[in-house]
Amino acid sequence: MIVRLLYNFTIINLFALNEELYSLAGRFISYLELEKRYSGHTCTAYRNDLFQFIDFITLNYGSTPVGDLTHVMIRSWLARLMEDTMTAKSVNRKISTLKSFFKFCLRQELIKQSPMIKVVAPKISRRLPGFIEEKGMRALEDNRSPADLQIFTDDFEGITHRLIFEIFYQTGIRLSELIYLQEFRVDNGNLSIKVMGKGGKERVIPISPALGAQINAYTDLKRSNLEVFERGVLLVHPHSGKRLYPKYVYLIVHKYLTDHQITTLKKKSPHVLRHTFATHLANNGADLNAVKELLGHSSLAATQVYTHTTIEQLKKVYKQAHPKA
Repeated sequence: MIVRLLYNFTIINLFALNEELYSLAGRFISYLELEKRYSGHTCTAYRNDLFQFIDFITLNYGSTPVGDLTHVMIRSWLARLMEDTMTAKSVNRKISTLKSFFKFCLRQELIKQSPMIKVVAPKISRRLPGFIEEKGMRALEDNRSPADLQIFTDDFEGITHRLIFEIFYQTGIRLSELIYLQEFRVDNGNLSIKVMGKGGKERVIPISPALGAQINAYTDLKRSNLEVFERGVLLVHPHSGKRLYPKYVYLIVHKYLTDHQITTLKKKSPHVLRHTFATHLANNGADLNAVKELLGHSSLAATQVYTHTTIEQLKKVYKQAHPKA
């Protein structure tokens, strides 16, 4: 209780010391929510980054109007983050937050120039994304583990879990996109789903007739198995009927991939299924621009990592098949 009181006392005093800057940050977050239509999850990330920065500024420089913020102050904050062993990827995300914030301030004519023009982002060493081999995904699709055991049960819970995997692997959507996927966005006539991605950008993803049939069967079972469930949303918790939440989906994916020895990857998350979707497309000759559109990437640079995966796959095939390898 003492820690909580002390913590609250500190936050209140920080706000009082730099009320103008904290209030401006609040206006920026409201702009992201109401005008840019960013998701709640994204806005929370922006808010946390921005308030962390303002906390640092207030503690180290005192009351500082937005027009007095300099690249030196920003660099000192970034240096502190890296001293605390924050990864380059996480630091770059915070830099992106500040760039957006100062761009907002420019539009509002609160500053004449963004201090971010003199801030250089640290380089990120790109690691190849982990993915599940095709035989592992076939085991999930066939509902038979490598040990020849049934993976998903035949009850509503098992059917829900199986559909989670099928949608992830067959569409490559993000965890947040799966959770907020609405029933009306599934178009069985055209065999496609409409997904609301980052920044409120909508994209259309084709689905197979088999997945369309699975979704239809699931929606019927949902109505017959649950007296009360959240309306509109496609996937719900098999017992409570409420919208799925991120931790639940993560635990489900991790459990099945681990318990049934589907992969030896250390990281067994929903995002691995997204990487698997993209990697399998690339390995089977899909055009990189098409993969970009399906994933909802804003630039081709983010998708190009899968070309490296394809090269690694070609090397593997070469070593296995070529007599001189």
